[in-house]
Amino acid sequence: MTKTKRPQYSRILLKLSGEALGGPSGVGISAEAVQDMAEQICEVRKLGVQVVVVVGGGNIFRGLNGSQRGIERATGDYMGMLATIINSLALQDALEKLGAPTRVQSAIAMSQIAESFIRRRAVRHLEKGRVVIFGGGTGNPYFSTDTAAALRANEIGAEVILKATKVDGIYDSDPKKNPKAKRFAQISYIDCLQKRLQVMDSTAFSLCMDNQMPIVVFDFFQPHNLRKVVMGEKVGTLVTG
Repeated sequence: MTKTKRPQYSRILLKLSGEALGGPSGVGISAEAVQDMAEQICEVRKLGVQVVVVVGGGNIFRGLNGSQRGIERATGDYMGMLATIINSLALQDALEKLGAPTRVQSAIAMSQIAESFIRRRAVRHLEKGRVVIFGGGTGNPYFSTDTAAALRANEIGAEVILKATKVDGIYDSDPKKNPKAKRFAQISYIDCLQKRLQVMDSTAFSLCMDNQMPIVVFDFFQPHNLRKVVMGEKVGTLVTG
């Protein structure tokens, strides 16, 4: 009798960029891109894995870009947080159409469309098999959605942050510019900092390093890659202590 392989992780935090929801152009919301994301999330949910998602808002509005165009920085960041709520609702809609019960929790109170973030309630949702999407960043300006992902992963007891990108891992230089760029299968937090590899912004990365939260950077746009990562296959780059 063959033994069924079990997932390597039982609770994951998936970090999605806003640009990913925009499809090839990275702008607006692509129904095809959101559908593909929802299908991959449902695939790992069916394995019994508890899934938390943090979504960016760069496909709609990025606070830093707004401040460069004259919008006051804190105001621009709040606008960016609202963009993440729009993305969260789009992903929730796609997931529920596939039969996955989903809750959106917002760091900014907006009771008509999302629950306010309450850690214990989020954990209870996960225990009941629901997908939980955290929108609104941290609720504070000057913090990225990468930082929100690092913060929430530690708060709700995730075992790993899965950072979904369009690249198949972390390289020692830009693989688009340097065909000889070397991809790391595994790398330490310290090496990432010393080599100045842009895994996450420094605040998010420090949170992960201080709390020994592993990060897997992988290409989310290859079919079934999320499932492969969850099952422990050698996909992407693992950042660990």
